[in-house]
Amino acid sequence: MKIGSLAWLLLCATIASVPAAAQVDFSGEWAPRFYEDQLERVPGPELGDYLGIPINDADRMRGDTWSASLITLPEWQCRPHSADYIWRGPSNLRISKEVDPTTRQTVAFHAEWLRSIDRPIYLDGRPHPPEYAARTWAGFSTGKWDGDVLNVTVTHVKEGYVRRNGLARSEKAKLTENWIRHGDWLTVVTYVDDPVYLTEPFVRSTDYELDLHQQIPPYPCEVVREVERPKGAVPHLLPGKNDMVKEFGVRYGVPEEAARGGAATMYPEYRKKLEGAKAKRPNAPDFRD
Repeated sequence: MKIGSLAWLLLCATIASVPAAAQVDFSGEWAPRFYEDQLERVPGPELGDYLGIPINDADRMRGDTWSASLITLPEWQCRPHSADYIWRGPSNLRISKEVDPTTRQTVAFHAEWLRSIDRPIYLDGRPHPPEYAARTWAGFSTGKWDGDVLNVTVTHVKEGYVRRNGLARSEKAKLTENWIRHGDWLTVVTYVDDPVYLTEPFVRSTDYELDLHQQIPPYPCEVVREVERPKGAVPHLLPGKNDMVKEFGVRYGVPEEAARGGAATMYPEYRKKLEGAKAKRPNAPDFRD
């Protein structure tokens, strides 16, 4: 055998031994499993429930002045969840992979939920757009591998919410995700860093299970006029006028200080601070009736 031929064979063997760029295949149909936070993710969180969220005073004000009637506005009715919150919705998930036909490397994963737009996660090393680039519901996502964990960075996301009871997340936020697959289970851990409304990163995890019989249907959304209101009117509540935000604490016996949220309420040590504290429940009505 000639030296050139031997070198070529060695080169081919070396290339064959190099692992593919994608360490794990996340593609498939994934069904949400509500083993955690079922009440928040399906019917939706209660007004005034800010427990365990590192919000600041500005975000607390956003929640206190928020009105659910806002969702009846035409521009809100077909609005998708943004990149960070869509993981928490009750929607099924489809992940597909985009493969380069020449190198056969996975260059992107595409995530799509029932009520969302296509969200690509690029693996080819492309840079994020400049700061002045337009924001979208999906944002701009790039991924890098850390072993079998896919670390995703998301920027350029439109203003959204960290909880569906008025707590806002600004367009300046940076999102980080860890995608972890164990057989037929997918766990995604999300980190939200928001210099406008959060004082610390907000961390959540969500679980999905592979469902070979799943087929996500189309989502044709039509806008209707649900409520007659003056042109330009936006549903809202004035600061200090929303008594409904106190119902959560009264119903469950949670001290108002805790229900108002903040970074301190995220940690186990906060329990000691509340020892002996009780919610004010004089002749409290049962809001569940």
